[in-house]
Amino acid sequence: MLELALPKRRLDVLCLGAHSDDIEIGVGGTLLHWIASGADLHVHWAVLAANGERAREAKASAADFLTGAKKTTVEVHAFRDGYFDYQGADLKDWFEGLKRRVSPDIIFTHAREDAHQDHRAVSGLTWNSFRDHTILEYEIPKWDGDLRPLNMFVPLPAATVERKIQLLDRHFGSQRSKDWFNAATFRGLARLRGMECRAAEGFAEGFMARKSVLAIA
Repeated sequence: MLELALPKRRLDVLCLGAHSDDIEIGVGGTLLHWIASGADLHVHWAVLAANGERAREAKASAADFLTGAKKTTVEVHAFRDGYFDYQGADLKDWFEGLKRRVSPDIIFTHAREDAHQDHRAVSGLTWNSFRDHTILEYEIPKWDGDLRPLNMFVPLPAATVERKIQLLDRHFGSQRSKDWFNAATFRGLARLRGMECRAAEGFAEGFMARKSVLAIA
């Protein structure tokens, strides 16, 4: 298995999430690990559907997950949850505006085949607007059972996985009643992806990298 290392320079990252806990679930461990490793991380974090309590959760959680990053920008918007397919023009305009504001090295977004309609919409618009960028699609466990094989992994220390779980529980009280939103789910998924990439401490987050370019510099 070929291991690819990120360069030790400024890294601009765009994180896109339909809902207020999506980024944290999908890529939270990776961000925590990179920050703890001393990466020169500049993060633009955007949540598209969060109102009231969910908006407050989103802002507080982003602040915690991004503590220690060199620069952060957090956007929380109020597109209607569950109706992204019917807000296409407004969402497209927002994505095109975002493209003029940022040019990230890596974009984290939802999976193309995600069972949630809002997640699929965000993924499609990401690929449509950002055609010349490295895009990694993250996964969100859910009762629909839409997990799939992945081809890019970030091994995580066990302590980072526990930190991610603690922050999810701390910030998303509105989600605790959901049967999939618990430590066993998040730890189990990280363990599965860790096994698939033979992570040193047994844990990882997995992503789909649909298009990559290999070059020797």
